[in-house]
Amino acid sequence: MDSFLVLLHSLSAKLASEELTQLKFLCQDRVGKRKLERMQSGLDLFSVLLEQNALDREHTELLRHLLSSVRREDLLQLLDAFEAGAAEETAAELRELHAAFDIVCTHVGRDWRQLARRLQLSDARIDAIEERFPRKLPEQVREMLRVWKNARREAATVAQLVAALRACQMNLVADFVEAGAKQAEGT
Repeated sequence: MDSFLVLLHSLSAKLASEELTQLKFLCQDRVGKRKLERMQSGLDLFSVLLEQNALDREHTELLRHLLSSVRREDLLQLLDAFEAGAAEETAAELRELHAAFDIVCTHVGRDWRQLARRLQLSDARIDAIEERFPRKLPEQVREMLRVWKNARREAATVAQLVAALRACQMNLVADFVEAGAKQAEGT
């Protein structure tokens, strides 16, 4: 279950109806009048803001502003705690992913295109990588992984990379990545 959605559910449950009315008023410039009239809970408001990409786990400024506007310091503390935990979690995931990238760059050779296709990179992107780094195989592999990470964002995980490696029959590299991720997790 997504921890950010759990946070939003918790915040919604703690909002009084008067506070919801105030939040709806503050969001008049973002949300249409009909939608605002139909909102019965904080979850309704948060759902619309999520749909509009005005709110997500990486961008909580609007949520922070709304909660401070209705003077809910207790809810701001919940948001602070979530952000502190998310930052630690993200840093650990990035360490694991970078360790995995180093291993893949070292051990995946000319078959990197097969891995790129398994990671759902288009042939046009693969060709662009080859043109950008001619005759530099490790740089081609690293760029492929960087493009994949940027395209998939949170979905680009060590587990996804390992699954793709195994699907390409690169089991030894997958084993190295899993072992390296465990080591990175320990640091």
